[in-house]
Amino acid sequence: MSLTRRPDAYFRIVKGMVKEWRKINERNLRIAIKNLYKSKMVDFRENQDGTVLTILTDKGKKRILKYDIDKIEIKKPMRWDKLWRLVIFDIPEDKNLGRKALAAKLKELGFYPMQKSVFIHPYECKDEIDFIIEIFELSPYVRFLRVKDIDIELDLKERFHLR
Repeated sequence: MSLTRRPDAYFRIVKGMVKEWRKINERNLRIAIKNLYKSKMVDFRENQDGTVLTILTDKGKKRILKYDIDKIEIKKPMRWDKLWRLVIFDIPEDKNLGRKALAAKLKELGFYPMQKSVFIHPYECKDEIDFIIEIFELSPYVRFLRVKDIDIELDLKERFHLR
């Protein structure tokens, strides 16, 4: 670990990591791994001692390379498909940090906040949103919609500089 050269700081970091690992909900972890398996992102291999190893598939490796939470961006297509992407959420109070992080990331990506928990964007971004909500562990509380008609379309077109 090259996070620090000072031994006292090193052990403080390791202790913090152990604490975070204990917070992981085993049921949620199993569901996440099952979903990764279904989407062919991971595979399983049985070791000689009977333990099972979860390995990243080539598809999973490509996906990891494709996304970095700090560098993620929504690509602007040559032509707009005239669909609006809405991200709506109802996140419990005990996940307040995740809610704030999600809202901040959506704004950073150029989403327009229609309400505190409703954000809109004109370009395709389903994969990016799925990735973000998995990172923030908010998938049960977030919905992604593609909408053709919206009553404030003229205002939105102006905000996003669309025709």
